[in-house]
Amino acid sequence: MNENSTNLQHRINALEERNARLSAAALRINASLDVDKVLQEVIDNARVLTGAHYGIITTMDVAGQIEEYVTSGLTRHEKDQMAAWPEGPRLFENLRDIDAPLRVSDFRDYVGALGFATELINVQSFQAMPLYHREERVACVFLAGKEDDQEFTAADEDVLSLFAAQAATAIANARTHRNEQRARADLQTLIETSPVGVVVFDGNTGQPVSFNREARRIVEKLGTLGRPPEELLNSITCRRADGRDVSLAEFPISRQLSSNPETVYAEEIMLSVPDGRNVTLLCNSTPVRSADGAVESLIVILQDLAPLEEVTRLRAEFLSKVSDELRNPLIAIKGSSASVLGTTPRLEPDEMLQYFRVIDDRADQMRELIADLLDYGRIATGTLELNPVTTDVATVIEQGCEGFRREFKDSSIDLSLTPNLPRVQADPTRIEQIVGILLRIVARSSERHHAVEFTTALEDVHVAVRLTARHWHIPVGRLSHLFQRYSLPLSNDAEIDSDHAGIDLAICRGLVEAHGGRIWAESHSTTEGVQITFTLPLANGVATAGQSTPISQARSPLSTGPSAIAQVLVINASLHMQRYIGESLTTPDFETLFVADDDHLLDKFDSFNPTLVLLDLQQHSTALHEKIAQISGMTDVPLIFIAPHGMDEAVVKALNAGAVDYIVNPFSRSELVARARGALRRDSLPTPFALNELQIEYEQRKVSVGERAVELTATEYELLRVLSVNAGRVMSYNMLLRQVWGKRNLTPDDPKAVRAVIKRLRNKLGDDAASPSYVLNERGVGYFIPRPSDS
Repeated sequence: MNENSTNLQHRINALEERNARLSAAALRINASLDVDKVLQEVIDNARVLTGAHYGIITTMDVAGQIEEYVTSGLTRHEKDQMAAWPEGPRLFENLRDIDAPLRVSDFRDYVGALGFATELINVQSFQAMPLYHREERVACVFLAGKEDDQEFTAADEDVLSLFAAQAATAIANARTHRNEQRARADLQTLIETSPVGVVVFDGNTGQPVSFNREARRIVEKLGTLGRPPEELLNSITCRRADGRDVSLAEFPISRQLSSNPETVYAEEIMLSVPDGRNVTLLCNSTPVRSADGAVESLIVILQDLAPLEEVTRLRAEFLSKVSDELRNPLIAIKGSSASVLGTTPRLEPDEMLQYFRVIDDRADQMRELIADLLDYGRIATGTLELNPVTTDVATVIEQGCEGFRREFKDSSIDLSLTPNLPRVQADPTRIEQIVGILLRIVARSSERHHAVEFTTALEDVHVAVRLTARHWHIPVGRLSHLFQRYSLPLSNDAEIDSDHAGIDLAICRGLVEAHGGRIWAESHSTTEGVQITFTLPLANGVATAGQSTPISQARSPLSTGPSAIAQVLVINASLHMQRYIGESLTTPDFETLFVADDDHLLDKFDSFNPTLVLLDLQQHSTALHEKIAQISGMTDVPLIFIAPHGMDEAVVKALNAGAVDYIVNPFSRSELVARARGALRRDSLPTPFALNELQIEYEQRKVSVGERAVELTATEYELLRVLSVNAGRVMSYNMLLRQVWGKRNLTPDDPKAVRAVIKRLRNKLGDDAASPSYVLNERGVGYFIPRPSDS
């Protein structure tokens, strides 16, 4: 055999060996669906096939960030060095986006040319290749340090290219399998933890395939302890909504499935066993069919109606107790009036006065109960109104306790209130009502000679008020349900007067939540009693007492840095809308306050110092544009209104009146947050104002006409700023006095003061009073600056 034949044979043998290695590697990587194992097999085989010392394979997400990476040939120390290398992530960003194979003969010089440090680069040759599956990049292979410091060759690249197709498919299959497994596990967890029972029956045998946790709990009511639920199928009788009794022993599920099974939707059924035990369920069942129409399985969803029946019972019991409480004073009133009117001879004045006192006392009792019922109804329907003002918590608690002491003179109340707490934003009358309700419930539900302690504490942006009642025992299992509308009695003791406590506690919860706080109860270990805590929001959302900033000085929070809090004033929203807005604006950069639209609105503006106003049109009887004009006269902060669908004409008028934006109800939480932030951003970063030669740079507080700088006093500049940010809109004397001078009530000389400043401002701007270009007047109303587009 000549030399050429020998060389040819060597090449054939080398190719056969390489093909054998490729086939073996392909088989190994396709033998597993575990992503980590597949990645390790790919990089190990790629390194062996190309004769590289080191290998790394990475998978990336759609943003190009590393999802998984696996190494081959690196020691533990080398891996730690690579992980700690600060240049690593940036270098990877340069290498990850290659869309074709890359070969480098001197990797150290290559890395240095990119501007990176090279202290960890101890190899010469380098090769990288992206792995594609159906035109989607699934991974990237990096190989370095070929044997004997040789360079990677075109043959190495060809081998890696052949191997890459198989590797990419294996990686894609493994990732798909992993995602399916995760989805299956998530679905199984969802079904297992579902609050309704789910039972799956096999379509051929009718035997149950699976019971979730709730289904097992339901079946346990009918089964025998320790016996599998499947055994019940032969003894259960199902009573349908139409009164039919179906015995599963006589008509098993397998026969039902074979004879066109029906789909059941929200049917109330009763399952019973021969010993008389039964459960009432709401049933839904759906057959799952194959492509040819055969029933493959039957899915049955069961909801235990016992909790709903308990709520219905509690509701009926609640109505019965309320009726009794209304009837009892009515009987006393009727009896006293009958005694006065029907007695012959006429009663003595003292006796008659005594009957009248009974009538008066019972009428007051009925009035209080009806007031509670009205509050309860308003809370349930979302029409409860509050009048929150800046309030001292200690003062309100003391006033609420004082009224209670007059009624329960033998009670002991200890007020251990923290001094100098920040003021809260609350309706004092309603807080006194909460305190009085809680104290009366304690008095009526525990021993008469009880001890009650009130404490307060500052918690973040709330003040927490705690009532600790010693010797008041409530079962632990009832504490979490204490403030529900229909709840169990407070105590097992039938002697305790707690009939009216359910409605009172529900009212307390509604009042606290309407203020933006929450209320809860827990056992107090040291006193062996019960502790009730409710929270109230701070007046300005910060833990500082007695501070107030004039409205005219208010700035958007976004102008003071990312950590500032936006004070959002929500006017006249329903309770339902209050909760929705409050839950939407729960990010740290928002603080919300809900107020009613009344004569005290100006006081609320001053106390809260808002940086954004939300106005709910649906709760207003007046025209929207009139209300917006009134609010805009108080402050120049941005205003967004909430309008129902189909009010296009009102929207146009409102925007012309000064609103910066609007949102149509219903709306998503993300939309509300986005519009609020957009309005604040527009208000906090005003663009320079330009009208003819007049230039105003708000951020630098610079004013110029042409190339001439104009020096203005603080009042002159603020007046010019207010007019310019409201360009095209007439600002009345009232609006200017409030926004520039901070005045709320006009005096005869105030318009003269405005005119005097306007005159000085015009002179400095070079404006002709007879024919002004910048500051124009609307006779008898006020002043305005034209819009730049109108000039």
